[in-house]
Amino acid sequence: MTKQAFHSKKFSIRWIFIICLLIAAQSIHAKKLDSFLSYTTFYSPDSGPFIETYISVDGNTLEYVLNENNKYQAAIQVLLLFKNGEEIANYDKYELFSPEYDDTLNVNFSFKYQQRYKLPNGAYEFEIQIWDSNSKSEPLTSVQPLMIEFPEDEIVISGIQLIESYEKTTEPGIFTKNGYDLIPYISNFFPSDKNKLTFYAEVYNSNKVIGENEKFLLSYYIEQFENKAQLEEYVTYRKEVAAETNVVFSEFDITNLKSGNYLLTLQVRDRENKLVGTNQLFFQRSNPRIQIKPEDISSTNINNSFASRINDKDTLSEYIQSLAPIANIQEKNYIKSHLNNSDLETLQKFFYIFWHDRDKLEPELAWLNYLNEVHKVDIAYSTPIDKGYESDRGRVYLQYGPPNAISESYNEPASYPYEIWHYYVIGNGQRNKKFVFYTKDIVTNDFVILHSDVSGELANYRWQLILNERVDPGSSIDQMQTQDAWGDNSKKYFDLPR
Repeated sequence: MTKQAFHSKKFSIRWIFIICLLIAAQSIHAKKLDSFLSYTTFYSPDSGPFIETYISVDGNTLEYVLNENNKYQAAIQVLLLFKNGEEIANYDKYELFSPEYDDTLNVNFSFKYQQRYKLPNGAYEFEIQIWDSNSKSEPLTSVQPLMIEFPEDEIVISGIQLIESYEKTTEPGIFTKNGYDLIPYISNFFPSDKNKLTFYAEVYNSNKVIGENEKFLLSYYIEQFENKAQLEEYVTYRKEVAAETNVVFSEFDITNLKSGNYLLTLQVRDRENKLVGTNQLFFQRSNPRIQIKPEDISSTNINNSFASRINDKDTLSEYIQSLAPIANIQEKNYIKSHLNNSDLETLQKFFYIFWHDRDKLEPELAWLNYLNEVHKVDIAYSTPIDKGYESDRGRVYLQYGPPNAISESYNEPASYPYEIWHYYVIGNGQRNKKFVFYTKDIVTNDFVILHSDVSGELANYRWQLILNERVDPGSSIDQMQTQDAWGDNSKKYFDLPR
């Protein structure tokens, strides 16, 4: 792997990371605070690297109190810390106030705030605390790793910023970039009523690497998250002239994009078509109106195919059920709706289409390789009631492949039995990612997923508290930090897996 390829994958940690901050208030009068945070990293030739943070808070989830003007007003407080080891590299604390209201019956307001912070290249711990100024609830705290890496001698693509709306700038402000005011879309989830995926990014140093005023190829496209298949209808190529900074500001019409998990991918290739820069952004789409059509299945020709040789319906049904860990949402919906009431030929056709979509040249070989993995997880992770592929560990293994390291701890005095799986590089280019599985009864072998820092997976930043409920069952839902317990190695194994 070239140095550039290594850097590009590692830099995927700059993806917009969506954190859903949900506070279940302890006060009898408190509401549940709904807040979203995302961030993107950029580079300024004048001042160096910086991070943009975007915060949105639903005004209907806040407490409103009478102010000195005898109006109702809400407020939130935000604390951000950027730690490099024990050193605080940058920080900020601010309070935001809502508009004033005569009453709170028709509040239609959301806080949206963007701020920029300079950060030199390096590895950081990014901590955010957010709370309702008028509520007695404890602040919610979330801590995330953050990598800032903008080398001056490589082509680097900034983080990819999702855009909710934009207009030409009349007066420059905090939302202004390259002549436009860009209002951030502070989520990576696109419901059915959102039919545009608009994004902004910057390419740095192409003039240094490719040559001043030389041409290079910029491409951006959408690919499926599960099988990395590029969607032909969502691909754009354009030639660019190398410069200190090249701006990427574009959008895709996703009206007909099926429900599922996707990656928005940006790539830079030189005149020899060598990949010299890449970055990706994970997002999810919900579009229930688009499903697999039975007529598309029925028109498929499977004569003399491997699928036509599977003549036992029960066997084929079991094979199809085992596809769940790698199936997309439409395929899962089709299986759920049609598996039990379809005839053998229809199931054969669906099975063939499934593997042909993943490997058009050798679909049978792709299936046999997968079947071998299914047998492995059935031996390792089956339970008295579930097959291996139905278990959480089996699903993760089949979806992402075997982990590079597993830390097993079944007998700690303060914790339930748990395993921490470590992936050096996971399928979509994310680096240094982990899964935490645990069980309250090791006898059944039923370990369930408790937390992961992989995009699209369950993120539960109270996972250590839940592990320790074996001896400390009374933690508050607002509590984020676990107490040190004798023999507890979970944090050490998560940070430095064995």
